[in-house]
Amino acid sequence: MIQTDLIIIGAGPGGYEIAAREAAAGRGVVLIERDALGGTCLNRGCIPTKCLCASAGAILETAHAADLGLKLGSVEADYTRAAERMREIVAGLRDDVTALTAKCTVVKGEARIGADGTVIVGQESYSAPKVLIATGSKPAVLPVPGAELAMTSDDFLQLDTLPASVVVIGGGVIGLEFASIMAAFGVEVTVIEYCKEILPPFDREVAKRLRSMISRRGVKFVVGAAVTGIESTDNGSRRVSYEGKKGVESIESEAVLMAVGRRPVVPDGLAEAGIEVDQRGRIVTDEHMQTTRPGFYAVGDCNGRMMLAHAAAAQAEVALGQDVNLKVIPSAVFCEPEAAMVGITTEQAEAQGINFKTAKALFGANGKARAMGHADGIVKVVYDPESRLLLGCHIVGPHAADLVAEAALAIAAGHTVDYLGHSLVHGHPTLSEVVRAAVLAAR
Repeated sequence: MIQTDLIIIGAGPGGYEIAAREAAAGRGVVLIERDALGGTCLNRGCIPTKCLCASAGAILETAHAADLGLKLGSVEADYTRAAERMREIVAGLRDDVTALTAKCTVVKGEARIGADGTVIVGQESYSAPKVLIATGSKPAVLPVPGAELAMTSDDFLQLDTLPASVVVIGGGVIGLEFASIMAAFGVEVTVIEYCKEILPPFDREVAKRLRSMISRRGVKFVVGAAVTGIESTDNGSRRVSYEGKKGVESIESEAVLMAVGRRPVVPDGLAEAGIEVDQRGRIVTDEHMQTTRPGFYAVGDCNGRMMLAHAAAAQAEVALGQDVNLKVIPSAVFCEPEAAMVGITTEQAEAQGINFKTAKALFGANGKARAMGHADGIVKVVYDPESRLLLGCHIVGPHAADLVAEAALAIAAGHTVDYLGHSLVHGHPTLSEVVRAAVLAAR
C-alpha cells in the first residue's frame, strides 16, 4: 500500500492542472492515467479540432484574398498535411504536460476503486485522504441499426484523408465543428439534428442565424429529424435513414460521422465503494464536487454537470477548496463563423419566469469587422429591465469565443448593461465594440 496526500484518476484538464499545482506546493500527488497525458481535450478533442479549425479558416480566408488586395496562384487544400500538423502540435503539448507533472508520481494503468476506499492499479494499491476522479467521457453512439458503420470523433481524428461526402448525425458543438472543417476542405456535408434547431443549449435565434451562415458555405441541414438506421449500399457508400417532417427519408454518403454527444467514463468499483452513479452513468456530486463517499470527489465530464474542459479544471479547484464561480461558465463552438454564449438564453428566461428584455447589435455596423471582411454576425444580450443586470450574452461572428469573455466577467461581477456600455471604455476600432453596441441598445 502506497500512502500519499492526493490521488487523481485521469490526466485531462480536470486532473493534470490541479495535480501540477498541488505537487508544486509540496504535497504528494499520485496521478493515474490509462492512456495519454492530457486526456480527451488534448488528445482527441479541444486541441486537435482547433488545429483543424485553423487550417479550415486559412482555406476560407484565401477565398477572399482578392478582396483584400492579394493575388494568389493555384491554392490546393492538403488535409494530409493539416492532420500531420495537428498531431505534431498535440505531441508537443503532451510533452509540456509531462514536464508540468514532473513532480507528480505518474502511474500508467486502469484504476479501480476498492470497497475500502483504496485505489488499485494492477497489483499496487494507493491510499490518500482525498481522491479526485476526473476520468472524462467517450463518444456517445445512437442505439440504431448499423450504428457500427459510423465513425466517432475519435475515429475521424485518425484519418489522413477525407471522404468526398459525409452525413453528420448531430448538430451540436462536435457535429458543427467537424462539419465546418470538412466543408472548408471541399467535403459535401449534410447535418441531421434531432431537435428543431442546431445547438440545442444555445439561444435559438442565434443558433438559427449560425445555421443560415454555415448553409451559405454549402453545408446542408436537416433539423427535427430522428435517425432510424445506417446501412451499407451495393456501391460501398452509406445510407442514413431518418424520420422527419416528410416521413421516412434517406441520404447516401461516402461516410457517416456520429456526433451525438459524449457519455461519462467512470472507474470500476464505484458501487462497492459507496459512490452513487445516476441513471445516465454520471457520478453524483454535491456543490463541493464530493461524491456520496466522503473524501472522494468527481469533476468534469464524469459528473456530467457541464462537459467542458475549462469547467472540469474549475470544478477541480472547487474540490480542492478554492472559491470559484461555477454559475458563470462560457462555452463556444469553433466553427466558421464562431459562436459563443454565457449566462441564460431567452428560452431559459421564459421557462424560469425571469423578467427579461433583449438587445442586439450587428457585426456589419462595426468598422473592424468590415475591415477584416467578416461583417456577418450578431451579438445578442439578455438583461433584467428593472435592475439592468446583464443575464446572458450570445454571439455568432468573428472571434466570438474571445469576445464572450467580457460578458462573462460582467455577469460574474454583477455589472449592469449601463456599466458595460457607458462606464467601461472600449478600444476603437475593435470587435469588442459590437458587445458595447448591443448593451447600448438595451432600453
